[in-house]
Amino acid sequence: MKKVVLASLLTLAVAAPAVPLAVAQTPAAPAAGQVQMSEQEYAVYNNAATQTTPAAKAAAFEAYLKQFPNSAVKNDVLNQMLFAYNQAGDQANTVATADRVIAADPNNLRALTLEVYYRRADADKLTDPAAKAAALEPVAKYAQQGLNATKPDAMAQADFDTLKKATTPTFDSALADAALAKKDNATAITALKAEIAADPDDTTKPSPVLQDVFTLAQAYYTSTPPDYLNCAWYGTRALVYAPDAYKPQIQPTALYCYQKYHGSKDGFDQLQALVKTSIDPPATLTSTIKPAPKPEDYVKQIIATTPDLATLALSDKEFILQNGTPEDADKVFSTIKGKAVELPGVVVSATDSQVQLSVSDDAIQGKTADFTVNLKTPATKVPAAGDKITVDGTYASYTQKPLNITMSDATIVPAKKPAAPVHHTAPRKR
Repeated sequence: MKKVVLASLLTLAVAAPAVPLAVAQTPAAPAAGQVQMSEQEYAVYNNAATQTTPAAKAAAFEAYLKQFPNSAVKNDVLNQMLFAYNQAGDQANTVATADRVIAADPNNLRALTLEVYYRRADADKLTDPAAKAAALEPVAKYAQQGLNATKPDAMAQADFDTLKKATTPTFDSALADAALAKKDNATAITALKAEIAADPDDTTKPSPVLQDVFTLAQAYYTSTPPDYLNCAWYGTRALVYAPDAYKPQIQPTALYCYQKYHGSKDGFDQLQALVKTSIDPPATLTSTIKPAPKPEDYVKQIIATTPDLATLALSDKEFILQNGTPEDADKVFSTIKGKAVELPGVVVSATDSQVQLSVSDDAIQGKTADFTVNLKTPATKVPAAGDKITVDGTYASYTQKPLNITMSDATIVPAKKPAAPVHHTAPRKR
């Protein structure tokens, strides 16, 4: 009989998207105890264990388990196969072996990490949002299982703590990815903040954790409603510590969120200095970075500083009508009600008696109607959507949200015919 000392490999090396993540490959100390084997079984086992290439070792251990399916060292062999397949770059067999390992040992962090990594990589290749979300469901399951994993009895606490610390960012990041695919930003934000808090040092250097600092900014930005301040903070922190090659990809989001919150880019350099002081924004951030005035504040300011409201530009009047109090809106509309005016715009839709018209820049850009034009007499030629026309009508009424101004007794101003070209007779040669 031969004695075999069990020594399961407890660590691994995997590559995370975009930024490498290396986990030390130092084997754990041998597990206590020895296993008795027959001479025949030991010969097959030893042949597999002494193979010099990962692919050969994996194949030899597969043959060993086929010959000895009830081996006392089956779990240990599966772990060695998992390590060998991963070293050989054999994704399909790595995942298949990870399934076998987890079936026998649900707390195996190495197998759970590889399940998450490879399945997430495959899901990220999908372009259909629904298909991607579905593919990330099992990824989230394995990630949560990894976060909940407890220490095996045979593993030293220090070894488990080291492996747990190394794998937790992968699990948290995967949970966030799956949540974002389902538009569950709240769950994604919780997972990303846990990942970042668990490994603060990696937020200041190229790493998957720093990459997810930016993902956290995007999660705040795409929330409903958007959280522009937190987006600005985490986006700017990612910007400050990112390698120069990545800064152009990060800055637009960080600066956009800052401007949306603050109202301008003034003070953005101050924020870039401030994000170096802590991972998370301080409680006093709102007193350091003042929010932009609210629309109603702008309305009050415009009304207070404009002696004659009738002189306001149409865009300012529309802004007040839409964002002011009912009293302020009525005050502005009273300056134009009953007055005739010519307005150019773009047709959204039309009948022979009414035209839905985009007049303001925002309405034209959004292809929405901010004017309802009631024609005095039926149009002989109904304008088509997208036509640029000018109408002559009288301001009659308005609705505030969504803003729409009604004009009555209107006509469509005939388009001016282009002037005929002038032909000049060349002077005769004398």
